[in-house]
Amino acid sequence: MMADSSEYVPPKVWTWSKPSGGTFASINRPVAGATHEKALPVGRHPLQLYSQGTPNGVKVTVLLEELLALGHRGAEYDAWLIRIAEGEQFGSGFVAVNPNSKIPALVDRSGPEPIRVFESGSILVYLAERFGAFLPTARAARAECLSWLFWQMGSAPYLGGGFGHFYTYAPTRIEYAIDRFAMEVKRQLDVLDRRLAASRYIAGDAYTIADMAIFPWYGGLAKGWSYGTAAEFLSVQEYKHVQRWADMLLERPAVRRGRMVNRTSGELSSQLHERHDAGDFDTKTADKAPPAK
Repeated sequence: MMADSSEYVPPKVWTWSKPSGGTFASINRPVAGATHEKALPVGRHPLQLYSQGTPNGVKVTVLLEELLALGHRGAEYDAWLIRIAEGEQFGSGFVAVNPNSKIPALVDRSGPEPIRVFESGSILVYLAERFGAFLPTARAARAECLSWLFWQMGSAPYLGGGFGHFYTYAPTRIEYAIDRFAMEVKRQLDVLDRRLAASRYIAGDAYTIADMAIFPWYGGLAKGWSYGTAAEFLSVQEYKHVQRWADMLLERPAVRRGRMVNRTSGELSSQLHERHDAGDFDTKTADKAPPAK
């Protein structure tokens, strides 16, 4: 069968000759490294977080707020906004913390030498181990928690970079691509729904970093926050146990606070662009910010 004349035929060797198109075309490139010189700000707290309120960023701010709620004073943090659509993750200071130029990135300045931690799953494990919270120590429970944490790390690219991209951000709608990734995301939701039918939380009876990792991606999808009309398109209301779990997590004040930090969309009262003190949630949300000059 002959291919349609309009069908794309890949060249023998790919070269970067034109913008990729779509929402993020201006920041997509096939090379790493800094594009400009820019030092990162440093606040007064032991932990310095450089992030944006995307699902990966929310994982970390939820954990930090949960640690503070438990009374871990050493978990106080400054959260600096990195506007990824403007390419701030390619500044020299950020690249020095995360050579992969992805948010979130963390610097722990509590010791004699700063410690950089990048990749959201790595940051969750680092903080949970550092403060002895939200990561079980018993071998079987720890293995279950880490298994679900890494399930999220491996699965979410199909939701975000796959389904989310082709359904919402791509310059053209491609039926095959949307169908392919919609099928996979629904399979993933079914994996979670079956697990949560048998378990109060993701990793068992206890609330852990597995819940904090999965909630911003799949809880957000279930509650209709992600990718425009995706919730209706994917019939997320069918996943009753995911809905029950997402609603339960949303009752936690630390989860609600964590969702606000470094957020740049939604109601202005839900956006706390930078967080440097617990009182900022009451006094420095975007609806209270002074007008731009």
